[in-house]
Amino acid sequence: MIFIGIFLSMATIALICWLFFTLAVFALPLFAGITAGTWAYGTGTGWPGAILVGFAAAALTFGLGRFLLATVRPTWARLLIAAVFVFPAAAAGFHATHGIVRYTMPSQTWHMVFSILGAGVVGIVAFVRITGRKTFAPSDEHSSPH
Repeated sequence: MIFIGIFLSMATIALICWLFFTLAVFALPLFAGITAGTWAYGTGTGWPGAILVGFAAAALTFGLGRFLLATVRPTWARLLIAAVFVFPAAAAGFHATHGIVRYTMPSQTWHMVFSILGAGVVGIVAFVRITGRKTFAPSDEHSSPH
């Protein structure tokens, strides 16, 4: 029984890490959606209106980012657009790692060390996922190998 519990714990941790790395790309759209939804609720739209505004803002933010990365040609501009999506993902990685390690080790110094490492890893993964998609790559339709 103990073996099954250990195996299930490791599988759960692996699933949560996979889910977090997959969803880190959406940190900026999520933040934009929550901010817009909170603002809409504060202006009196109620829950349905706030949810609708939040989803619209998140979709618009994500769609605008994909569109800009697909159409902008200069590398420096593409890196700047990717950085706008990577920094919130890295911040989310910092806080997620910090939330985990504060229960596993007593030293504040090691909390920060692992939290910064977690932020770096999540930031790198988010950058690779954002810039490595086929839809973000410049089109090679007009160039021929001959």
